[in-house]
Amino acid sequence: MKKNKLLFPVFIIAFIVWVIVLIKQQINITQYKNEIKSLSSKIEVAEDELNQNKEDLEEEKQNTAKLEYIEKLAREKLGMYLPNERVYIDSNM
Repeated sequence: MKKNKLLFPVFIIAFIVWVIVLIKQQINITQYKNEIKSLSSKIEVAEDELNQNKEDLEEEKQNTAKLEYIEKLAREKLGMYLPNERVYIDSNM
């Protein structure tokens, strides 16, 4: 008789502990799922930016062979001009 009286409260306590652990695990699982969604969306944005950068670089690579592009770079980056060109400098700047 005494064993039965002691076993019942032990089982009740064990069951309550089990339910608490189960609830905590469900909360953790929900938080992890939300974090996965957030990180997945960040990955998609980063991949889109990467693809856009790749397209821009491919376009720039295609333009490097064109004479107009080479002239533009020479003017803007190197300050070079054609021999028969006149260059005016705005002194107000």
